Amino acid sequence: MKVTEHIAKAKGKTLLSFEVLPPLKGKSIQSIFKVLDPLMEFNPPFINVTYHRSEYMYKMQNDNSFRKVVVRKRPGTVGICAAIMNKYGVDAVPHIICGGFNQDDTEDALIDLNFLGINNVLVIRGDAMKSESTFVPEPNGHAYASELVQQIGNMNKGIYLAEELRNADPTDFCVGVAGYPEKHYEAPNMKADLKYLKKKIELGADYIVTQMFFDNQKYFDFVKLCRAEGITVPIIPGLKPISTKRHLSLIPRIFKVDLPEDLAEAVEGAKDKEAVIQIGREWCLQQSKELKEAGVPVIHYYTMGRTSTFIKIAKEVV
Repeated sequence: MKVTEHIAKAKGKTLLSFEVLPPLKGKSIQSIFKVLDPLMEFNPPFINVTYHRSEYMYKMQNDNSFRKVVVRKRPGTVGICAAIMNKYGVDAVPHIICGGFNQDDTEDALIDLNFLGINNVLVIRGDAMKSESTFVPEPNGHAYASELVQQIGNMNKGIYLAEELRNADPTDFCVGVAGYPEKHYEAPNMKADLKYLKKKIELGADYIVTQMFFDNQKYFDFVKLCRAEGITVPIIPGLKPISTKRHLSLIPRIFKVDLPEDLAEAVEGAKDKEAVIQIGREWCLQQSKELKEAGVPVIHYYTMGRTSTFIKIAKEVV
């Protein structure tokens, strides 16, 4: 079932969904099941699985020259999605990214997903490689998420890359895209960011999942701005609790979001790690309760492979 169909079927009830990371190469699928098993009691309608682009590293050879080696630290997104649907009977939403793929790679990956009966995808551009200061697309790849949305929209119409294909079977993907309540860091201002977001909707995106935020008012303001721009699709808030003091500097730097003063001061004053976890959990819980009261369609939790905190939050939200 599509994400939008789950939302419609809920008839105004707020659903809970979760996002997981593929295990590091060499680890088994059991590490995913260990995270998801205890979360199934909350009946998530779908589970997101992130995709991680390949990275380059240089290895010295015996002759002291260097060889460029491609490394993908967290492979297996498509297989994990299939395993989740098979084991739990829950829809899986793989992330589809621009980075590291050309258009033919993307088309082949989407065909595989279609064959597996996976008809939900979340489209994001993805980050630049650590060795690059800005995002650089692959040759014949997509530079923007909107271009990737357009390719999927074409496949949903039976239009593939090979022009000679005739009467091709259309796919039927439900497409989610990312939204940024505090603006994408590369956008010059919120107005421009909303213009790019609206373009993705016009090209065929069906719903929006937001970047994490820690002040609900920023989400509410973002929704109002979207509606004023004529964006009518569901807007799903994404949440992640703080769990370590290092997050006070890491989260603003990596995700380009602000942390409320009250939250930052409470975390700074925490006596130990357990106190930080409790503060982060309680803050996320209060966010969740307020969002549910406001009637959001889904609350989406970024688990990062951690379970216990989300179990405690979800028990008080459902």
